[in-house]
Amino acid sequence: MSGIDRRREGFEAKFALDEETKFKVIARRNKMLGLWAAEKIGLTGAASEEYAREVARADQQEPGHEDVVRKVARDFVARGLPITDVQIRQEMERLLPVAVQQVTNPT
Repeated sequence: MSGIDRRREGFEAKFALDEETKFKVIARRNKMLGLWAAEKIGLTGAASEEYAREVARADQQEPGHEDVVRKVARDFVARGLPITDVQIRQEMERLLPVAVQQVTNPT
């Protein structure tokens, strides 16, 4: 194997690891968003955890995070809660560095 081949494999491995980490961070952020939303909705215990999993799964509907925003916003509207898409996005932004920390430096 030449040096170029080894270097290419190294770049490919790093790319794969970076993509896996990014996926885990986004999934963690979405779960935390789901727990935040569940608390606002009034869910507790197992119902809260299940709702957080639903929010995380919502991210698989389309690229980007708008599917998650729409899911949470619909659930707030259905319950008559006055939380806007902007507030949901702000919470997502607040949670992202927390998710990065939890995924990259687990305790």
